[in-house]
Amino acid sequence: MYAADRASRHLGIDITDVAPGRARATMTVADTMINGHDLCHGGYLFLLADTAFAFACNTYDRVTVAAACDVVFVRSALAGQRLVADAVERLRHGRSGIYDVTVTNDDGEVVAEFRGRSRATRRPILDDADTAVTDV
Repeated sequence: MYAADRASRHLGIDITDVAPGRARATMTVADTMINGHDLCHGGYLFLLADTAFAFACNTYDRVTVAAACDVVFVRSALAGQRLVADAVERLRHGRSGIYDVTVTNDDGEVVAEFRGRSRATRRPILDDADTAVTDV
């Protein structure tokens, strides 16, 4: 999945841990991510959290996508800070799931809290050798 995730790779997001229902993503805030207030643009914080969420909810047997997400920005992130997004599954029921992601900075301070609601498709996760496609 990471090999095909051009957006995350382009932004320097690394996936450092994945386990069933869990994932960790890291990113260093680049100068190009800074907004007009000299702070990390919230869209990048959302994208980092969303990436950790995506890897956590795709640890099972079906391609899983976001059904809805929201974020609370707790404190600003600055250029050069290394951010860590820890995603954890709260609930899976049928094809739906709820995941919480906490984004922290270098000092362990919470930068953002993200909640994602997932929906598993009918499409199985395939390895690189498989090419079959089924209905979503």
